[in-house]
Amino acid sequence: MRYQFLRFPEGKAKAVTFSYDDGSEADLRFSDVITKAGLKCTFNICSNEHKAGKVTDEQFEEYVLARGHEIAVHGARHRANCMQRPIEGIKDVLDCRLNLEKRFGRIIRGMAYPDASLKHMETGIDYETIRSYLKDLDIAYARDIGGDNNKFRLPQDWYAWMPTAKHSNPQILEWIDEFLALDVEKLYCAVRMPRLFYMWGHSFEFDRNDNWDLLDRICEKLGGHEDIWYATNIEIYDYVQAYQSLVYSADGGKIYNPTLYTIWMEIDSKEYVIKSGETLCLDTTE
Repeated sequence: MRYQFLRFPEGKAKAVTFSYDDGSEADLRFSDVITKAGLKCTFNICSNEHKAGKVTDEQFEEYVLARGHEIAVHGARHRANCMQRPIEGIKDVLDCRLNLEKRFGRIIRGMAYPDASLKHMETGIDYETIRSYLKDLDIAYARDIGGDNNKFRLPQDWYAWMPTAKHSNPQILEWIDEFLALDVEKLYCAVRMPRLFYMWGHSFEFDRNDNWDLLDRICEKLGGHEDIWYATNIEIYDYVQAYQSLVYSADGGKIYNPTLYTIWMEIDSKEYVIKSGETLCLDTTE
């Protein structure tokens, strides 16, 4: 039996992504800071809250999309999915997605749960119902909150994607140092899974708390590392899905890549690359 692990593009074992909510004017300054550091972010927008005092579509094009960041769904009316009847939740997500796709002329598949996320289920709306209708609406992933941790793992369930931490977490700088110090290739052979540092928040909090210097320190620490892949949420999702779409022979000796992606992986401590349409042949002799 082989130990096989996904590796991010160029064979990297670590990735960093950000996710910021609500589409405030502070997003413009936030984009300037993180883009300069080479970081990428998914900006989650509430379509019906787009009005005077918010960021214009032209600004989103210039500061977000043109810089390689992502725009994602945050509910048309910023209402918690777990606090709405399914028909209301469906309408809120679909209205937001339709609006954003029309405004920005592109397919939008990501989402961050608005308001109370999935933490409050008192109304009787269970998670599986929400997950089911998000899949039916072609939402690829949905980010949750409230479970800060330093495990740095990829999600097992893309509809309950838990970030590493909010930027206001008192341990954020400590966990960044821990993440940066982690050398996946030196871990025990059975636990060399890829690692992800995922930070979320609201850019207006840096204005409210007058602590833009915290973002500067975060970016100074996280940016510019050759062993890290900097990606948006949807880029991470799509790459992992491509890896999971690889086709194997019964004995595992042949691996076919039917996707449009070039896929990196580690098998028994050795790096392999499979280009789109190629078949990798491994030595199956014991």
